[in-house]
Amino acid sequence: MYIRRKPNKTGSISVQVISKHTGSYQVLRSLGTGRTEQELIRLEEHARQFISSQSGFAGELFADADEVRLEDFLSTLHNTHIKVVGPELIFGRLYDKVGYGIIPSELFRHLVISRLFSPGSKLKTIDYLERYQGVTYSTDKIYRFLDTLCSKSDEQPSASKTDIKAQVEQITFEHTKRILRGKIAVAFYDMTTLYFESSDEDDLRRTGFSKDGKHHCPQIFLGLLTAGGGNPIGYEIYEGNVFEGHTFHSCLAAY
Repeated sequence: MYIRRKPNKTGSISVQVISKHTGSYQVLRSLGTGRTEQELIRLEEHARQFISSQSGFAGELFADADEVRLEDFLSTLHNTHIKVVGPELIFGRLYDKVGYGIIPSELFRHLVISRLFSPGSKLKTIDYLERYQGVTYSTDKIYRFLDTLCSKSDEQPSASKTDIKAQVEQITFEHTKRILRGKIAVAFYDMTTLYFESSDEDDLRRTGFSKDGKHHCPQIFLGLLTAGGGNPIGYEIYEGNVFEGHTFHSCLAAY
């Protein structure tokens, strides 16, 4: 017994099981007709199953069946069905181990993990989250949320700002203490400038001494307080035209 593809006048192709056991060709089973290679492969798989049932020999039946099923499955997939799980499995576990999992904000979790795995602009982050995590955020929502993490030490922020920024810093501080076995013997303070591709200033973005050489661009200062080994303690932001020396005591006082 063997499998034959027989072209038809209509343009389709018939898949048949042929026998020459009696000396003449005989059609034992016609499995149907197909027009695409995938349809013909599927019909031929059914033909192999028929031959196996007649002869009791499976041969490569299971390997071929698996391949056909795999092709059928892959043909149904689209980009919308793809979800990247590796970053959550690895960075998500670290995120929870540090203690950030108690923060009641799924957006904060997405921003932290995507920043570690696929750092990029806000627009690229939105695209990454939508394409590979199946979650959608607007640009305005992300910017409004980031504003809750950037309250200045000398301002009176809203309750939401106070809660989330203080919570993030408290968790970070406690984690650093655990790493250093409960004792922080030395702290380091450093500042950097973050400039904006804009000529407009406001009460925070100011033109000042730029460490990036962008003296014509408004900027802000970011002060970072760390413990030994570079483990973070907290951060504060300041106007772009402030003198660095005037920020040290206010940053220490915040912690």
